[in-house]
Amino acid sequence: MRAYDIIYRKRMGQELTTDEIRFLVRGYVSGEVTDYQMAAWAMAVCIQGMTPRETADLTMAMAESGDQIDLSGIRGRKVDKHSTGGVGDKVSLVLVPLVAACGAPVAKMSGRGLGHTGGTIDKLESIPGFRVELSPQEFIDQVNRVGCAVAGQSGNLVPADKKLYALRDVTATVDSIPLIASSIMSKKIAGGADAVVLDVKAGAGAFMKDLDQAFRLAEMMVAIGREVGREVAAVVSNMDQPLGYAVGNALEVAEAIETLRGFGPKDLEEICLQLGSQMLRLAGVAPDGESARKMLLRALRAGHGLNKLIEMVEAQGGDPSYIRQPIKLPRAKRIVPVAAPRSGYVQAIDALEVGVAAMLLGAGRETKESAIDLGVGVVLRKKVGDPVEAGEPLAELHVNSERRLDEARERLAGAYRIGGERLQEPPLVYGLVTSHGTERWA
Repeated sequence: MRAYDIIYRKRMGQELTTDEIRFLVRGYVSGEVTDYQMAAWAMAVCIQGMTPRETADLTMAMAESGDQIDLSGIRGRKVDKHSTGGVGDKVSLVLVPLVAACGAPVAKMSGRGLGHTGGTIDKLESIPGFRVELSPQEFIDQVNRVGCAVAGQSGNLVPADKKLYALRDVTATVDSIPLIASSIMSKKIAGGADAVVLDVKAGAGAFMKDLDQAFRLAEMMVAIGREVGREVAAVVSNMDQPLGYAVGNALEVAEAIETLRGFGPKDLEEICLQLGSQMLRLAGVAPDGESARKMLLRALRAGHGLNKLIEMVEAQGGDPSYIRQPIKLPRAKRIVPVAAPRSGYVQAIDALEVGVAAMLLGAGRETKESAIDLGVGVVLRKKVGDPVEAGEPLAELHVNSERRLDEARERLAGAYRIGGERLQEPPLVYGLVTSHGTERWA
């Protein structure tokens, strides 16, 4: 078997065998298949696509390229959640403890963020003492004892994906749906959960800008799950404007705590209910989405989700007083308002530009080596559909350094579109993809 022949067959639009895909992935990890050969193959995939079977084979070959976590020691049906990424996406901070409070074991492996703000792990490190590095046994024991754990990914989890993604990033082969789907699903499968719920974002602040493409990605990931024996459901949601009001690590932790107290933004609460309903259903805790939603609402209103977050933070060495008193979380030295240039209604907010503004202040990483400032970021004061008067604050920059403040202010001001007419608020959730099919609601 030769890499040349595999590349040629894919370039000609032929379906590769399971053995050919395994040979290519193993050879790339070992160094026997070169970067230029893998780049040629990735470009052929971008042009010709892959069948569901090929994509599932690629997913499993990458998942098997490194460590695979055995979670069989956790009682019950383990469920995990993954987001394709957005701006102000602090969903896991609310969802993990809330779902666990309803009786579903949540074993979540998370990565660090590269882009607008930190990942879930970075955000949790806003809490002094919080330990993100857990051994496999510590991880399993905590889920059994507490009901949930959020830990950093193993250094040798899916090395094939790490290597291939870095290559795709510099060869214009990132935006291939089979390659995106296999990248995401290989990490989830290696992570050991029995079931996975995906939040596939669509819009200006998402990786998938086009709604039809977002549904295609969701359908492909659900199909991969079916092929490899995992139950998967995907919610397709809106990321044209940021989720909630806070964008930045400690700022998002504080907003998540407010949501678990029942006083958070309605869009954040609603997406957590949508995703949580699917998690409880797949975990076998609730018979259907409607029953699951009622369970989640009861747990939220009774404060059980907040108590579970405190319990999880304490179990991982964090100081629970920061959850009880979020004012103690890291804070920026000053707040700089961004005023509305005219009166009218907010017609659109470019989520990507808001995210870039937060990153310029230090809330995210421009490179892997960048250090995150946990206290800085952006807080929106107006969202789509809100009326605004000239000179009224649209948003605030939470700042520790003046270095890129002007650029961040310009980005944030430019993210808002104000007009004389109040437009209808865009839908938050566009639809649901499960093993039973696709439902498009908007």
